[in-house]
Amino acid sequence: MSTRREFLQGAAAGGLLLAVEWPVEAGGKQPLLASWIRIAPDGTVTILSNTSEIGQGTGTGIAQLIADELDVEWRQIRLEMAPIEKTWFNAGWGEYATYGSGGISQQEQPLRLAGARARAMLIEAAARRWKVPAAECRTMAGFVLGPWGRKLGYGALAAAAAAIPPPEKPPLKARTEWKFIGKPMQRLDLPAKVNGTAVYGVDVKLPGLLVATIAQCPAFGGRLASVDPAPALAIAGVKRVVELENAVAVVATGYWPAHNGVLALQPKWDLSKASQASSTSYGEQLRKAAAGEGLPYAPQGTTVAALAEAHAAAMAKAARSVEAVYEVPFVAHATMEPMNATARPRAGGMELWIPTQNQSATRDHVARRLGIKPEKVTLHTTLAGGGFGRRIEVDFAIQAAQIARAVGGPVKLIWSREEDLQHDYYRPAAAVRMTAGLDAKGAPVAYQVETACESLAEWSLFGAYKKPEVTVDTASLMGVVRPAYALGASRSGWSRIDAGVPVAFWRSVGASQNIFALESFVDELAVAAGAEPLAYRLRLLERGSRGRKVLEAAAEAAGWSKPAPGRYRGIGLAPANGSVVAQVAEVSVESNQVKVHRVTCAVDCGLAVNPDCVAAQMEGGIAFGLSTAFFGQITIAEGRVEQSNFDGFPLITLAQMPEIKVVLVDTGEKAGGTGEEAVAPLAPALANAIFAATGRRLRSLPLVQHGLSLV
Repeated sequence: MSTRREFLQGAAAGGLLLAVEWPVEAGGKQPLLASWIRIAPDGTVTILSNTSEIGQGTGTGIAQLIADELDVEWRQIRLEMAPIEKTWFNAGWGEYATYGSGGISQQEQPLRLAGARARAMLIEAAARRWKVPAAECRTMAGFVLGPWGRKLGYGALAAAAAAIPPPEKPPLKARTEWKFIGKPMQRLDLPAKVNGTAVYGVDVKLPGLLVATIAQCPAFGGRLASVDPAPALAIAGVKRVVELENAVAVVATGYWPAHNGVLALQPKWDLSKASQASSTSYGEQLRKAAAGEGLPYAPQGTTVAALAEAHAAAMAKAARSVEAVYEVPFVAHATMEPMNATARPRAGGMELWIPTQNQSATRDHVARRLGIKPEKVTLHTTLAGGGFGRRIEVDFAIQAAQIARAVGGPVKLIWSREEDLQHDYYRPAAAVRMTAGLDAKGAPVAYQVETACESLAEWSLFGAYKKPEVTVDTASLMGVVRPAYALGASRSGWSRIDAGVPVAFWRSVGASQNIFALESFVDELAVAAGAEPLAYRLRLLERGSRGRKVLEAAAEAAGWSKPAPGRYRGIGLAPANGSVVAQVAEVSVESNQVKVHRVTCAVDCGLAVNPDCVAAQMEGGIAFGLSTAFFGQITIAEGRVEQSNFDGFPLITLAQMPEIKVVLVDTGEKAGGTGEEAVAPLAPALANAIFAATGRRLRSLPLVQHGLSLV
C-alpha cells in the first residue's frame, strides 16, 4: 500500500508541477525567446517570472498571459524565477519587486507581447527551415504547422528561433481565441505545496548549514551596548554568538539550541537614542495634529492655492457642516512564516536564499552593508509564507548576511514569533479628520481631509523613498485625495508625527485607515441628510461609472433591501490599483456579541486573468481585514511593543469566519490589482453594519476596544 505522500507525489507527477529551481543566469542551458521563455528539446516550456509567490498565485497568471499568446498546452508549462537583472524588472515599478498588486496589472501587455513575439520567432524559424513564407505557417498547441502537412514541435525549433530578432509589435490574439486568459486554470504552485516538495525560506538546506536566531533591542532606536556570550556558549549545540549594531544572534546546530542560547543571554542595551513613545500620548499627538491643518497637498494638475480658494468658497455657501475624527492603531503584518533568510559567503561575495518581495533592493542593500558590489550578491527567491508588504523590507536579509560573514559559513537566520511581532515595520497609527459642507438637501458641496501619521517614505528601506525636499508622503492620503464620490470642492493635508516606531507598506497601505474614515464618514453624511446609506452613495456616483456598477452589484448580490430578521448591513467601497471593490457586511449583535454572517464582495478588476485567483484574493483580503478591524492593535510603551505573540495580537478563527460571496464585475477595463484591494472596504462595511444594528457610531479601531466580541 502506498503512503499518502507517495500518492500525492504520483498525482503531482501526472499533473501540473511548479519546479523549485534557483535562477538560471542569462545565457544558461537553454536559449531565451523574447526574454521570458525557454523551450526544451522535449517541448517543455519554462516561463520566467519576476513576481514572488507569497500565496497570491501571480505566477500562474503570468503563465496564462504568456502561454495563450505562445500557443502551447497547459501541461507543458513550468515556472522559474527570472534572474535579477533589469530585463526582468517590473515595468510599473522599475525594480524587481512584488507589491502594489502589480504582478499582473503592471505587466499584462508586456507579458502577452513576449508570448506573441516568441510564437512569431518560432514560426519564422520553421518557415526558414522549410523555405516557405512565414505567412503560410501557423501554430497549434506547441507545434508549427506548414504547407503540405508539415509539422515541427517547438522543441525542435527553439534554438534556431532564439537567434531570430523578435518582432516589435506582433499581433495579439483576440479575446475569442483565448484558451487560458480569463479561465480558472489550475494554479501551478499548488501541487508542490500539497505534496511537500515546495521550498519556503525556512525549508532551505545546504551542506554544513547552521541555524541562527536573534534578540533585537526591545526599544526602537536602541543599540547593543555589550553582551557576555558565555551563557549561550555553554548550551550544547551553540557554536557562536554574533554581535550586531542593535541585536545579538546565536548560531547553533539547530533552531532550538540557538533559541535557548538567546534566552540565556542578558544583553545590555544603549537606550540613549531609543524611542520613548507610548500609545496613549502618541494618540493624543495624532488627534491634536489632525485637528489643525497639515502640509497641504495638491494632486497633479491642480495647485494648493486653487484648491484652498475653491474649498473656502464652497464652504461659505454650505447650509451646514459635518465633522468627525477616525483613529487606527499600529498594526503588524503577522505573516505565517516569520522573517528568515539563509546566507552563504563565497569568494568576495554573498549568496542568499530568501522569501522576499523585493529582490533588487535586497541585493543592493546587502551589497552596500557588506561593502561589495551588487553583482557579488547572488539571490535565490524561495516561496514565502505570506508577505503583505513586510518582505519588501531588507533588515532580515542584511542580518543573515552579516552573521554568515562573521561565522564564515552558511547560516539560516530564523526570527522567533516574538521577534517577528515586536520588530515589524507596522501600519502607521493615524488620526483622520473629515469635514464636509452640505447644501440644504444634504448633498456635499465641499470636503476636507486632514490626516496625521508617520511617514512610510522615511522608514521603508531605510528612507529610500524619502525626497530631500519637504513633501507630503502621498501614501498617507491614499484613497481620500480623489475619492470615488462627488464630494464637492476638496482640500487635503498631512501632518508628520513621528513616534520612532518603524512603519512601512502594509496590505492596502494608506487606504487601510483612509477608506475606513471615508466610508464611515459618507455613512454619517447619509444620516445627516436623512437618507438611506446605499441610495445616498449612489447619488454621489456618476451613472455608468465603475464605482456605481460595483456598488450596485454588491448590493444586489447581498439582497440589500431584504435583510433577514435580526440582521443588519453596512457597505464600503474602495477603488485602488486599477480596480474597484465594494463589500456588504451582514451582522447581528446581541449583548455586545457580533456575529458576521456574510460578506458579499463585488470586484471590478478589469481583465480577471484567473477568476479563481481573484476570488481567492478577495476571500483572503476579507479575512485579513476582518482580523485587523476587530482585533488588530500594536501598542507601545516606552518605545517598546507590548504584544509578544498571537495571544496579544489575535487573528480570527475558522469559527468566526463569515460566509463570503464574491461577484466579478466585468467592465472591459485592463487588468487591475487584486492582491490588497479587498482589505480596505471591510472595516467600514463592518462598522457601518454595527451602527445599523445598534445605533453606535464606532470611529476607532480595533472594534474590540469598544467592548464588542466576535462570535
